[in-house]
Amino acid sequence: MDEMAEELPGSGSLDRRAELSEFLRTRRARLKPEDVGLPDFGRHRRVPGLRREELAQLAGVSVAYYTRLEQGNGRNVSTEVLDSIARALRLTDAEHAHLTHLAKPKQHKKKPAARTEQVRRSIRHLLDTMDVPAYVSGRRSDILAWNRMAAAVFGDWSELPVQERNWARLVFLRPEYRELFVPWEQKATDMVSYLRMDAGCHPDDPRLSALVGELSVKSEEFRRLWATHDVKEKNFGVKHLRHPLVGDLTLHFESFPLSDGTEQALITYHAEPGTPSADALRLLASWGADATRAGESAHS
Repeated sequence: MDEMAEELPGSGSLDRRAELSEFLRTRRARLKPEDVGLPDFGRHRRVPGLRREELAQLAGVSVAYYTRLEQGNGRNVSTEVLDSIARALRLTDAEHAHLTHLAKPKQHKKKPAARTEQVRRSIRHLLDTMDVPAYVSGRRSDILAWNRMAAAVFGDWSELPVQERNWARLVFLRPEYRELFVPWEQKATDMVSYLRMDAGCHPDDPRLSALVGELSVKSEEFRRLWATHDVKEKNFGVKHLRHPLVGDLTLHFESFPLSDGTEQALITYHAEPGTPSADALRLLASWGADATRAGESAHS
């Protein structure tokens, strides 16, 4: 089973300079002086976290230089300086990459906007042969293709309008996904962190800007999490689900970037052998792709 996202209406872009400024400010604010071996003057400090001059000292740059960078002026900043600032701020690898994307954006050649993201035929065939839940995620966390087991676990996305097949919209705007993920707050935090990472790579993407605007208007939780400027890359981990038919599931997920220049990823889920979750997946497989729809009817 596969579906591909269409172009959504929307225009504009995220302000890269503002993004750079807020990202550096929020990373600096989370560090305490004692975290980096500096004296803490307690109540005499008028700002949360490190002062600009303290961060500049740790990074080995002038206060004026760092101030310009935190004000969003990353023009001509060197990779070495960014590396020093990343070390001083104790950034994760994902945060370091995000800082680099914001300060030194890659120059992309202008191309006609594609109306769809194409999933390779061989990948769609691979999905159909897999006996674990799997799907292909594209830009902005759009859900582009999936298999029968993914539909049984997460819902039959073919019943949704194409523009609604997006993880951020599902997590923040559809109540059934608030019930599915345990705890929902962790899934929501991860989702916003993925979008932030995407925004750093593609600040001029009008569809991403429109998505962020829509979610900011419709979800207070999204607005709060977006303001933290946290970033995270999709990789691997464990998800806890509460399925309407089979109950609690503990599933391990892996994200495999596709090496075809599309920025798509194949996401798979599996249960540890011999666990109740493995038994539950086999039960869902035996019921077929209509299991989720049957569950919804039973609970209506």
